[in-house]
Amino acid sequence: MTSKLRVHLWLMLCLPIYITAQEKFTLSGKITDALSNETLIGVNIIFPELQTGTITNEYGFYSITLSEGIYKFQISYLGFNSISETITMDKNKTLNFKLTESTESLDEIVITENVEKLNIRKPQMSVNSLSINTIKQMPVILGEVDILKSITLLPGVSNAGEGSSGFNVRGGAVDQNLILLDEATIFNSSHLFGLFSVFNPDAIKDLKLYKGGIPAKYGGRVSSVLDIYQKEGNSNKFHMNGGIGIVSSRLLAEGPIVKEKGSFLFGGRSSYAHLFFPLFDLDSKAYFYDLNTKISLNINKNNNIYLSGYFGRDVFQISDSFDNSYGNTVLNFRWNHLYSDKLFSNMSLIYSDYYYGLTLKFVEFDWISGIRNFNLKYDLKHYISSNFKLEYGLNSLYLTFNPGEIHPTTETSGINPYDLIKKYAFENALYIDAEHQISSKFAISYGVRLSSFDRLGQTELNIYENDEPVSFNEELQVYEKAEVIGVDTFHRSDVIESFVNVEPRLALAYQLNDNSSIKASYNRMSQYLHLLSNTSSPTPLDVWAPSGKYIKPQLLDQVALGYFKTFKDNRYTLEVETFYKDIKNRIDYIDGANLIANDAIEQVILNGKARAYGLEVLLKKNEGQLTGWIAYTLSKSEQQTPGRTASETGINNGNWYNTPYDKTHDISITSSYELNKKWSLSSNFIFQTGQPTTFPNGQYEYNGISIPNYEARNTSRLPNYHRLDLSVNYNPNPNSTKRWKGEWVFGVYNIYNRKNAASIAFKENRDTGVNEASRLSLFGIIPSISYNFKF
Repeated sequence: MTSKLRVHLWLMLCLPIYITAQEKFTLSGKITDALSNETLIGVNIIFPELQTGTITNEYGFYSITLSEGIYKFQISYLGFNSISETITMDKNKTLNFKLTESTESLDEIVITENVEKLNIRKPQMSVNSLSINTIKQMPVILGEVDILKSITLLPGVSNAGEGSSGFNVRGGAVDQNLILLDEATIFNSSHLFGLFSVFNPDAIKDLKLYKGGIPAKYGGRVSSVLDIYQKEGNSNKFHMNGGIGIVSSRLLAEGPIVKEKGSFLFGGRSSYAHLFFPLFDLDSKAYFYDLNTKISLNINKNNNIYLSGYFGRDVFQISDSFDNSYGNTVLNFRWNHLYSDKLFSNMSLIYSDYYYGLTLKFVEFDWISGIRNFNLKYDLKHYISSNFKLEYGLNSLYLTFNPGEIHPTTETSGINPYDLIKKYAFENALYIDAEHQISSKFAISYGVRLSSFDRLGQTELNIYENDEPVSFNEELQVYEKAEVIGVDTFHRSDVIESFVNVEPRLALAYQLNDNSSIKASYNRMSQYLHLLSNTSSPTPLDVWAPSGKYIKPQLLDQVALGYFKTFKDNRYTLEVETFYKDIKNRIDYIDGANLIANDAIEQVILNGKARAYGLEVLLKKNEGQLTGWIAYTLSKSEQQTPGRTASETGINNGNWYNTPYDKTHDISITSSYELNKKWSLSSNFIFQTGQPTTFPNGQYEYNGISIPNYEARNTSRLPNYHRLDLSVNYNPNPNSTKRWKGEWVFGVYNIYNRKNAASIAFKENRDTGVNEASRLSLFGIIPSISYNFKF
């Protein structure tokens, strides 16, 4: 036998064995809560000997492809008992798992070890997750659990102070945050002008805050994405839970439509502090209410449908002067389809509306404004192998902007009906995102989003000389409204202006050892919507405006670098990140800008730029009787609008100035201590550098009138902000087997009664004639008590 023949014979005998040994199979399925059959997001499926794993997606689905063989694996999720099993991968398999809630901390130690190693390896960074159980343990104002207040305790996140709406991320404005509830956009996230958030914690299952390294499937904002998912409802048994507090109460009901196949959820919440106003001779009302609904149906093993909704309103009435109501309405129909054990898809049809209404009784007219959108999304996730995953999809939004309508309420009001010009736009995007494990130590995530924005036709559009709606008066050295020299008219189908932007995304992770890694990310994002507000904290009266002929879209470039480490068998984790953000076309306002009921808003705004940079540190203790974290942010946030020509001064003489949400130092210490099964203690301590503001630095007399002269924009600051909150949770029967279970929550907000300044006003003392400053403080010490129950 020749050597050549022996080689051929060896190949014929051995090659099939080699091919069989390298054959790969896919393990996939869903993971749910054993008690409620609720799908679980972010569950870890880990194969320790392979040092690989995967997590469940937003709908509890997982998929991983492995070579043929016998493997041990763990399924782990914080707060639930882990599952350890052995599987033989000799064919494609579908396995669904049910997790039970853990009652002993030992189980959580087993869970955490490999979970943290998996997180260390993943390229995802600048992302914070908070469990609802963690949020419910935090002390908050007036005893009402608040998701938005909780995320401000994370590094890089703050707000404009007590009683302010929304939140700020890495020196960004409130309108630069994309807030999603079951994928639907929430345009106003606050109740009662910022005292409460619109999210009922009993109805929420999961939330993630993306501050940087944002995946390509998200777009439309340049600061952050807060992605929140509602519960699906218990498909095993009927349950109710709720809470009764000093100023508000809530109730949520959930149960099966078809056992283990379909479920419903219905939650309601309302405040009632205004019912006590007559005791203080106050002829006013101030309250909110909201409703959360969801229906989930499992059609078959490959198809699920969901119908979810939210409706919320705030109502204010001051005697016979005016009535005010505003709020969000969202509705979302989603269809999950499993094309194969490697390809998962989700299609969403979404309606979102923000409404603002005001009735001025003393002048007898109604004012209505708002923004509305219809959204079609189709997303696919392709689990190509254990080391390579793809996400891709499309997104189309049709937007209607109503800047304001005035209607008389009586025939004798003397007010003529008047509608500001409605605006329309069409926003589209295509994206693809890949997550690639290059080696055992190096992972990369990369993708691109292609976005477009078409400003559609409107009834009238002003024309200005040189297309400049703002003119500069060189004699007075001030900006003024430019003269309108003509008007264009359009059909709705016309396109006034179009924008197209390519938005690349990149994230890298290099594992230094089993317990530490370094990560880096870059992302470019476009924002085509702008919230018109020249206050530090937006109000419901502010309106949204689209990019167009005179307003350019905001463009962000952000880079971040981070170091991540676990200590002492993963009982502690450390995250350190530094970032730099550059934003083009950030709108700025000329001095004296009037934004309310302005049908030519382009006459009072200029396109500038912004930048922010800083360092974030997060140290967490994950286990034991004492858990919590310390978050510290050192940052700078600035804005600049230089002159368009050499002769123009620009805003603030063209110099960089602090944004209203610049906080040099921001420290949060959050802790929870379990004394025993009945008693637990929680606390928050917050310290922030005072908010930038503009003070008068002199005055002069003109015709007997004192006129103040102001310093450069945001040169001064309010006093530093700090407070300490405490709460005590008492569960009288922790081991009770009865269906009814209750607990008491006692809280104290601002326990040492710090009078933090919301603003400082300057005025003349009528008695002495001397100018003086007066501080406005909203809250001192506020005790609270609430009772939570479930059955």
